[in-house]
Amino acid sequence: MKAIIGFFNRLMQRYLPDPFLFVIILTFVVFGLSLIFTNSGPAEMVQHWGNGFWGLLSFSMQMVLVLVTGYVLASSPVFKKLLGALASTAKTPGAAIVIVTIVSIIASWVNWGFGLVIGALFAKELAKRVTNVDYRLLIASAYSGFLVWHGGFSGSIPLTIATDGHFSADLIGVIPTSETIFAPSNLILLAVLFVTLPLLNRFMMPSKDQTVTVDPNLLEDSSTLQAATIEKSAMTPAERLENSWIVSLVISIMGLGFLVYYFGQNGFRLNLDIVNFLFLTLGILFHWTPKSFLQSVANAVKGAGGIIIQFPFYAGIMGMMTASGLAAVMSEAFVNISNEHTFHFFAFLSAGIVNFFVPSGGGQWAVQAPVMLEAAQTLDVSIAKTALAVSWGDAWTNMIQPFWALPALAIAGLKAKDIMGFCVIVLFVSGAIISLAFLLL
Repeated sequence: MKAIIGFFNRLMQRYLPDPFLFVIILTFVVFGLSLIFTNSGPAEMVQHWGNGFWGLLSFSMQMVLVLVTGYVLASSPVFKKLLGALASTAKTPGAAIVIVTIVSIIASWVNWGFGLVIGALFAKELAKRVTNVDYRLLIASAYSGFLVWHGGFSGSIPLTIATDGHFSADLIGVIPTSETIFAPSNLILLAVLFVTLPLLNRFMMPSKDQTVTVDPNLLEDSSTLQAATIEKSAMTPAERLENSWIVSLVISIMGLGFLVYYFGQNGFRLNLDIVNFLFLTLGILFHWTPKSFLQSVANAVKGAGGIIIQFPFYAGIMGMMTASGLAAVMSEAFVNISNEHTFHFFAFLSAGIVNFFVPSGGGQWAVQAPVMLEAAQTLDVSIAKTALAVSWGDAWTNMIQPFWALPALAIAGLKAKDIMGFCVIVLFVSGAIISLAFLLL
């Protein structure tokens, strides 16, 4: 096993490019595949690419806000103290790997942006306290918890089809989260991964001579010291307002009041806007002052830089795949070999492949939904389970798609190739588990 892990680590270190170059390469791949498997010519493909380039701006903003609000909440003093207390319970490298995986899984299930950020922050806290722990595996373990996000509260596909007026509403109606996120089959799959992933990551620990550690002093954050210096200085009226807890408290009460009203009127129905509103409100409250909140937002936006610049390119890829018909060709290839027993398994696999080119749950659903929903109705199989199959496929290949690792890597100070060797193993093992779930449950 250690030899296999070593092989994949060397492979990724040598051949995995920067995530921005990765999306450029994917653009060329989709361009070429579309010329081969569809009737589109080169000029048409360039037009499809350009026309689709800005097609996900609204969704991109929602995704950036999920990341930013998740980061703000995770970096608040309340959660930092909690992370420090949790980190102090880990006395050995093995315990650190297990604990960070568990925390990341739970946090990602609650909110994907929150999970990405809190996992990386917690990994840094552990690296400060636990000696001889492999820093690469620590961050990879934190990222592995992201695998469960699309089966959790912020899963964009389940939340999309649970929202009134979604683009497929005329075809399938509104499907509540009780049939997707909280379905027994989904909860069983989550429970299995909750047990398996920490043990798998613990099993991947390299030998002592191959362990890569980091100097704890390099992980210290100086923002706290800077804030303390500012607080001791004489404040202008504007600075007093920026450091006023009353402002944060009043706006937080307003936000919480709206949330109480919303859930009272709609029950526990989540969508992307409500998730963002919840985390934004709690972030303002737990940071206590506007100044602390805005400093955290500034740090969060740095981690979102890669997402902001790459999303248009992925939108361009999605434009090519949709307008040329390549996405339909890929999806139909799996549908054509499916029956009522294997359909959800092949839907999962096809979603995993499409996710390489469209690493956005909502964007991917827009691409695959027409084919998958029509096939599900033809085969008379569960629409809710079809949505879950695509959701898990989208989440599954994120383990080797560096796009969503960018925020965690920015926090950790690592490159994608530093952790992807471990993530490949997670991909194989989790793929087998999820496949069995859709075949048997």
